[in-house]
Amino acid sequence: MRSSLKIFYAAMWFVSAFAVWPAQTQTPVSPPPDMTFFVTSVGIGDGANLGGLAGADAHCLHLANAVGAGAKPWHAYLSHQLMNGVGQIDARDRIGNGPWHNAVGVEIAANVDALHGDGNHVNAATALTERGEPVDGDNDRTSRHDILTGTKPDGTSYDEDYDKTCGNWTSNSPGEAMVGHHDLVADMTRPNSWNNAHVIGCSQSNLARTGGEGLFYCFAVIEG
Repeated sequence: MRSSLKIFYAAMWFVSAFAVWPAQTQTPVSPPPDMTFFVTSVGIGDGANLGGLAGADAHCLHLANAVGAGAKPWHAYLSHQLMNGVGQIDARDRIGNGPWHNAVGVEIAANVDALHGDGNHVNAATALTERGEPVDGDNDRTSRHDILTGTKPDGTSYDEDYDKTCGNWTSNSPGEAMVGHHDLVADMTRPNSWNNAHVIGCSQSNLARTGGEGLFYCFAVIEG
């Protein structure tokens, strides 16, 4: 009887010890305080309908808040075309002056001109999510490298006659959107292809077809 009780209590200790083990080993995500750039870890889920620029900005802030970096003003790197009487807004003018650093402290660019020239460091190793995780690229099993921008290589918007923003980020059906490739920084025809690679359709299925998920770049508005 006594030996049976010993076996019972030993079994109970074993189960209780391992039941609390996961809680003891979990560690929170803690980006450095100077994180001012990330690629969204998830899209909004409605194709390129982001709820306009305001909806995209809110998504950036939501993800930044989730990792304790929401004290800064965050804007999506997206352009707005002249449409329905609303003027053009250039992505480059929405993000301040820089510098910007990713979730592990690596500098992405010192200023706006560097970001749109040879001084940018946007690539597969540095274009991380708000959690400091890499984004699947063209060489991975599942690519998510189509990053929504609606933007010319110099960070400016397109003319009204050419919809490259899926109706200024309000459409998941008609229209097209310009995307960049976070894992392809330079080639002979598009020296800034992190923000300008090709156009895609606006639906969630169209985004997935060419290697995307409706992700976009988020920058803290640095006015230094």
